[in-house]
Amino acid sequence: MADMDIAVIGLGKLGSPLAAVLASRGHRVVGVDLNPSAVAAMNAGRAPVAEPGLQACIEAAAGRLRATTDFAELAGTDLSFVIVPTPSGPDGRFSNRFVLDAVRRVGEALRCGGRYHVVNITSTVMPGSTGGEIRAALEAASGRVVGRDIGLTYNPEFIALGSVVRDLLRPDMLLIGQSDARAGDVLEAAYRGVVEGDPPVQRMGWIDAEITKIAVNTFVTTKISYANMLSEMCERLPGADVDVVTAALGRDSRIGPKYLRAALGYGGPCFPRDNVALASLARGLGVAADIAVATDAINRRQVDRVVALVQRLAGGPVTVAVLGMAYKPDTPVVDESQGVLIARALAVAGHAVLIADPVALAGAAAVLGEAVTPFGDAAAAVAAAEIVVVTTPDPVFAALNPGCFAAGGTRRVVVDCWRVLPTAVGNVADMVHPGRGEPAHPR
Repeated sequence: MADMDIAVIGLGKLGSPLAAVLASRGHRVVGVDLNPSAVAAMNAGRAPVAEPGLQACIEAAAGRLRATTDFAELAGTDLSFVIVPTPSGPDGRFSNRFVLDAVRRVGEALRCGGRYHVVNITSTVMPGSTGGEIRAALEAASGRVVGRDIGLTYNPEFIALGSVVRDLLRPDMLLIGQSDARAGDVLEAAYRGVVEGDPPVQRMGWIDAEITKIAVNTFVTTKISYANMLSEMCERLPGADVDVVTAALGRDSRIGPKYLRAALGYGGPCFPRDNVALASLARGLGVAADIAVATDAINRRQVDRVVALVQRLAGGPVTVAVLGMAYKPDTPVVDESQGVLIARALAVAGHAVLIADPVALAGAAAVLGEAVTPFGDAAAAVAAAEIVVVTTPDPVFAALNPGCFAAGGTRRVVVDCWRVLPTAVGNVADMVHPGRGEPAHPR
């Protein structure tokens, strides 16, 4: 199929990159969002959100990308991507209220036209949603019948903030839950001219795709928590090194190396809630989701583990520099950030806490408030501290001059959770590497 007219509903952290990537590869894209500032930014050729590679994609899409607050402009499109938030409810399940509002608006825009259109749900939803209340809302609003004169697909992206553009262009697979073959054909054709490397396409029914999305995310988090469990064990075995263990595990083709790195827990806007949602789904079905529950429990205790280590090393109130506030490098997002949680817990324990991060400092400072002191320069934060904790594997921290750890002639204790600092730092500071069976350095 030739280049298409596509609408992207929602110009947030994921929707803006999706719209820009589709347009940069030749499709004509209109972004729709009720936030006028996001629309204005896109129309001015500026990235509405901070994301590596997004601005370049917007510039490459010149003439093929525009934005509006008017859903009526969907009437002239072939395909729409609905990518709006699905916040977790009290029971841990994802709420469809924003999806349903968007779908109703899309349906109303399509009611008067006769052009075949595929509505693609990109937001992560609970199993049963697409074929249930989403389908009902679309048919009621559009006056059309899904599978006959309108298509409905579920196609969640497997992407992470900080690498959204790359993940969109180079997916491991394309997951398509389809109402019918025609709808799936339209969506697959839209991707074929965009993605690189000819990824496999998994086409199936809606509910199988919905389960697959949550299953992929929770399986990945299980690998993370498993590695962290091994890390706790290695710390208590003199001479053991979790990096050696996980490297060997990853060589087994049945396991693989991705996400099998022990350090801190997972964070961000997605992973922490996926196991909770899966467990909630399982309970409703009368199934014991023990693995999901254990994965979440192991993840939650990683902050306490690091804080307890710092407390032992400190022996009393000290000044602690926490390097890394984002939930991962290259993003300003601090949702469920291990660094933020550790900094808050250390402040509550009575320590003077200094924080540094190359892109997420403002967001973290807003969350933590007066409990911490923000430093725009990581080296300066190190120089002002007695204990340093590295909580993200950011290249900025890995490139720190070892000399800053010896500033003022003080011999600091450095807890390198990701084991990324130069080995030379160990010549001027007492290094502690979680996951290695080595004695802690008392103050």
